[in-house]
Amino acid sequence: MNATVVMMLVLAVGTYAFRLVGPVLHGRVEIPARVQELTSAGAVVLLVALLATGALTEGGGFAGWARPAGVLVGGLLAWRKAPFVVVVVGAAAATAALRAAGVA
Repeated sequence: MNATVVMMLVLAVGTYAFRLVGPVLHGRVEIPARVQELTSAGAVVLLVALLATGALTEGGGFAGWARPAGVLVGGLLAWRKAPFVVVVVGAAAATAALRAAGVA
């Protein structure tokens, strides 16, 4: 067997096992409330870090002002509970308009 196929099978089995652990251990393992709070906070921190790096950087440097402005517009539309399509199109339109106006 090819090494790539073996790695794919190992990753598939590992992913399946990781997903199976939740339902199998549900109700058997008690997670303290503090750990649940920290896990939730950690997820938020990771998402914010991903958003920041995606919105502010490109190729290891600053992405320019148009992209963060588009992300801000998308964030405001999401905060105002606009439909997802409106959020995405609004963010893209704001970024495109700024780039067309010469704002990098």
